[in-house]
Amino acid sequence: QVQLVESGGGLVQAGDSLTLSCAVSGGTVNRYGLGWFRQAPGKEREFVAGIPSGGLGTYAESVKGRFVISKDYAKNTVTLQMNGLKPEDTAVYYCAADRHYSTDVTLRSVYDFWGQGTQVTVSS
Repeated sequence: QVQLVESGGGLVQAGDSLTLSCAVSGGTVNRYGLGWFRQAPGKEREFVAGIPSGGLGTYAESVKGRFVISKDYAKNTVTLQMNGLKPEDTAVYYCAADRHYSTDVTLRSVYDFWGQGTQVTVSS
């Protein structure tokens, strides 16, 4: 059973940077597609960034050019580097893992495992 634990959330000001990390246990990151989603109050959980088991990162239009997703094979983690943060980035951020080598990492339905989430708050 894969377990995912997010960390790195917090309160920052607009324009600041923040790095989220997701520790993966029960499996190695090279065998899974990994993604980040977020959910703001009163809104649906939405795709932020994803990286398939053997491919490049894919990003939501709203974060493209500001966020970078990457796998750290040595630490067995997936990170989300967030730059130029905006108040509309405020949400709970969730890490997710897909064990079926799906090619479309933007879909919530392809992910089998989810973390508990970490809060990111961006003040204006």
